[in-house]
Amino acid sequence: MAEKRDYYEVLGIQKGAAEEEIKKAYRKMAREYSPDLHPDKAEECEEKMKEINEAYAVLSDSEKRQRYDQFGHGGLDGGGMGGMDGFGGFTGSYSGDMSDIFESVFGGIFGGGGGSFRSSGSSSANAPRRGRDIATGINISFMEACQGTAQELNIAHQEKCTACNGSGAEPGSKPETCPNCQGRGSIRVTQQTFLGTMSSTNPCPNCGGKGTVIKNPCGKCKGMGRVRVQKKVTINIPPGIDNGQTLRVSGEGDCGINGGPAGNLNVEVNVRPHPIFKRNGFDVECDVMITFAQAVLGDSIEVPTIDGSVRMNVPEGTQSGTKQRLKGKGIKRLQRDGRGDQYVTLKVEVPKSLTKKQKDLLKAFEDSLEEKNYPKKKSFKDKLKELFS
Repeated sequence: MAEKRDYYEVLGIQKGAAEEEIKKAYRKMAREYSPDLHPDKAEECEEKMKEINEAYAVLSDSEKRQRYDQFGHGGLDGGGMGGMDGFGGFTGSYSGDMSDIFESVFGGIFGGGGGSFRSSGSSSANAPRRGRDIATGINISFMEACQGTAQELNIAHQEKCTACNGSGAEPGSKPETCPNCQGRGSIRVTQQTFLGTMSSTNPCPNCGGKGTVIKNPCGKCKGMGRVRVQKKVTINIPPGIDNGQTLRVSGEGDCGINGGPAGNLNVEVNVRPHPIFKRNGFDVECDVMITFAQAVLGDSIEVPTIDGSVRMNVPEGTQSGTKQRLKGKGIKRLQRDGRGDQYVTLKVEVPKSLTKKQKDLLKAFEDSLEEKNYPKKKSFKDKLKELFS
């Protein structure tokens, strides 16, 4: 088995790197070697990601990192002093000799009598494992987000190889018992230490702990038992979904290993902006222009909503910037009853390019008005007088 690389080297960071630096390096490496982004090198990227994930799992855990910094890889895999899980303190009490101490620290796995220590560990290589989640994105319109839609996506994920039925062996053959461990999946390593003879049971390096080896790999999956395939999946997008939210489609990720369940497909939703409407939670906002005359005299106008146009009354004397609510005309609440509201901001458009006649009429109209016709203007003038008096 190839010697493991230094975990700091795997992530491309220095030994004393801070926690945030470790996370940043991991995210960068994960993007660089994502199998979904490099389907032509999927198997190579998967192996690389295993190494990256293993390094991050240790360096992001303060306790594991401390053991690794002190003892190296041996402090994590059960080989040597650093591999004694739980060496941080006693779970019982000292009642006699060293045997009792090891009993309390290692939970009764001390061999007793001969000063030898045995650590036992069963391989998990054959245990069912859940498949990896995969991620993709989807672009929808503002109205599709409001009303819901169904879209078809092309995804690439791993499925069980149909040629070998997931065994990894060429059809007509089958995995054979590993000659190195005789099918146990583990081997015993004995060391002499200052504590005496210590034995540890580690996964077999020849078969990776499976107990079997494949001499004739399947030509279709190259012995992996899984193949990457392109597939069409229909995504049902519920009404009310918002930009940046993620939909989880169960069972559409990579297939499981050793009979484990499949992973999930996570779809990040990107909602394109709308030229008129803006979203605020489950409420909808929009601006509607009205004329000077409509603002002064009042009117009944047509207003757009996500369900179509509706009539709305503009009260006499409406000021520019007045906001009116259309109850229940907003967006459906996700997984709940009811809808938000729509808020319409009325904006008065001042006319331009007036003729001389129009200007004269407007001037005559202005001259006919009194101070009481402009209550806000009067209030402002009163405040100015008070300020400077």
